[in-house]
Amino acid sequence: MADGTESESRKLLGRLRDTLAEEGAGQARLDKITHLIADSMRTDVCSVYLFRDSETLELCATQGLKPEAVHKTRMRIGEGLVGRVAGTGRPLNTENAPATRGFRYMPETGEEVFSSFLGLPVQRLGETLGVLVVQSKEARRYSDDEVYALEVVAMVLAEMAELGAFVGEGAALRALHQQAVMYQGTTGQEGTAEGHVWLHEPRVVVANPVADDPEVEKARLQVAIDTLRLSVDEMLNRLEPGDKDQREVLEAYKMFANSRSWMRRIEADIDRGLSAEAAVEKEQSQARTRMEQVPDAYLRERLHDLDDLSNRLLRILSGQGKETGAEMPADPVLVARNIGPAELLEYGRTLKAIVLEEGSVGSHAAIVARAWAIPLVIHAKNIIAEALNGDPIMVDGDQGVVHLRPEESVVSAFRDKMAMMAEAQKRYVSLRDVPAVTKDGQHVELYMNAGLMADLPSMESSGAEGVGLFRTELQFLIRNRMPKRGELVNIYARVLDAANGRRVQFRTLDIGSDKVLPYMKASDEPNPALGWRAIRVGLDKPGVMRMQLQALIRAAKGRPLTIMFPMVAQFDEFRAGRDHVYRELEREYALGHVLPERVEIGTMLETPSLAYAPRQFYEMADFISIGGNDLKQFFFAADRENERVRRRYDTLNSSFLSLIERIVERCDEAGTDVSFCGEDAGRPVEALCFAAMGLKKLSMRPASIGPVKSLLRRVDLTEVRDVISTARESGVQSVRQSVMDWLATQGRNGS
Repeated sequence: MADGTESESRKLLGRLRDTLAEEGAGQARLDKITHLIADSMRTDVCSVYLFRDSETLELCATQGLKPEAVHKTRMRIGEGLVGRVAGTGRPLNTENAPATRGFRYMPETGEEVFSSFLGLPVQRLGETLGVLVVQSKEARRYSDDEVYALEVVAMVLAEMAELGAFVGEGAALRALHQQAVMYQGTTGQEGTAEGHVWLHEPRVVVANPVADDPEVEKARLQVAIDTLRLSVDEMLNRLEPGDKDQREVLEAYKMFANSRSWMRRIEADIDRGLSAEAAVEKEQSQARTRMEQVPDAYLRERLHDLDDLSNRLLRILSGQGKETGAEMPADPVLVARNIGPAELLEYGRTLKAIVLEEGSVGSHAAIVARAWAIPLVIHAKNIIAEALNGDPIMVDGDQGVVHLRPEESVVSAFRDKMAMMAEAQKRYVSLRDVPAVTKDGQHVELYMNAGLMADLPSMESSGAEGVGLFRTELQFLIRNRMPKRGELVNIYARVLDAANGRRVQFRTLDIGSDKVLPYMKASDEPNPALGWRAIRVGLDKPGVMRMQLQALIRAAKGRPLTIMFPMVAQFDEFRAGRDHVYRELEREYALGHVLPERVEIGTMLETPSLAYAPRQFYEMADFISIGGNDLKQFFFAADRENERVRRRYDTLNSSFLSLIERIVERCDEAGTDVSFCGEDAGRPVEALCFAAMGLKKLSMRPASIGPVKSLLRRVDLTEVRDVISTARESGVQSVRQSVMDWLATQGRNGS
């Protein structure tokens, strides 16, 4: 096949298909394939290396190297030229392999007599399954046509590996999608769950990678492309004028769908002998590989668009739409690359857990998962390529770990952990109606965080004394358009009805950073967490703030109303927001609407700057809620989305507790109520230390109230305060170990 013509390429693929169709074990098939490729390419060597584990490649078949090296020669990613191809995901073509950077001599293979080397990754949808290599004694560089032809062959090998054509003995020839796999991700929401995989977008299986008639395949492709273009145009036409962000995405889809270069690349692969589906998937795989290597966020997003568009085209070509006929399991664990709030809410509370390849701890999915009190693990890289609908899966949100198709020992240990947690929950139920009063008589009020109507029944079942944070942005995030004022009035009124007289602190719209409204154009900011978000948006877009404040005032219907502003960084921002409330109260009065019985106006304290605001700020605010999640990341200058730095800094760090103590003192001096809201409030040891520092109101997810209350009722806060003070005076960085040691002593004393 030295001339690299399309007809020769099709002949090779035809012979490949016939070989794969023959009866026989996976090893025999691989052996035939290496012989076939070496013969067609007129090379001295053809070898196939496959991964035996995530880091190690194994020589699985060869024509030309020593047969005894098969299943004995192994190398890690990046090791030797083969490992280099696997690590970069790019072809390597050299006429002098021994002189090429990274070359490693493998004496057992007898490859020292071969000079030229061409290695290509065997990839499927960006996942590298192995490496295909040809070598020759002659010192020559393989032509572009030969490289291209071998890329097409590698694509077919990847598809056939996915379909189980090479299953045999040994780890490298094991059946795909059958082994136990563990993923170390990031905790998005704590908790544990066991269930079965439900893929948000089921994989498209290409069962016919090779086709006989390129013209027929190109005609099929054209019909599918026309259907795709029509569907994109229809989606664009359905958009409302304000849907700028969605319009931008669909315009990118339209650009790619009409791209002649994209079509030419796919048609060229079809001319080489691939089916239309396989050609689209080959292009998609290469786009995903490029995506991994592009540092520019905008270009990476455009490659995501191309990836999504390829998925749509594959579904049209194969007829494998989202409705695959598979039945959702009774205990579904949703697995997805990422997911928006509206799509997630469509699943309802049937989900046992959520696992995402992307996402963030502050994302829409995380907010909904917390509201539903179900585990969420994010950054579970490559799980979509491995998981199949119906696979058993265990999710440990506490550790950020996912076990796919777990082994029996893991299942047993996991179920023991779940049983212990269930037993503990039973104990907490008995505490539901009793207050969190410590042994020294101090009452700590425990509130719940909410954002959906579905959260509110948890107020009764958890024993919460009210809602310390109602996230109003969820009602904006789950829609494709700005909600109407009347809709918000109805929602807020129902929240107050469900609270039945208990306090509800409504936080005004907190958008920006990683919470972008579908119908609001995202700002191109280098650091959105420190950018245009929360009250900054509200003050710059007063129309939205006015509409929300009017809805809150009308929803109160004469009842008390509590309004809280997010992300205030200086006194003037709070004062401006407060003035907005008073102006709306005056307008509502003038319109003859019933005003709330009383209105309390407070703020989240999430920036260190506000801790040092003038005394007048503390006197003006009716209450202050310390927003622990943001305050901690700004205090330590450590992005809470970044695992490399997030875990370095402990909430019980002496400096951070000193800041909390100072805020409490300033609030006490001004007679202003203060509380702590955030994930750390729901962790018993942290909650205990906050209470010891003077915080007598804590707001958390409903499921955390029982464990926190249980610990608070068993301790003397004065003693805890003494332990913390002694630890801080000793100069320790964190008081955690001292507090844990003290708690262990209390346990031994039977307290």
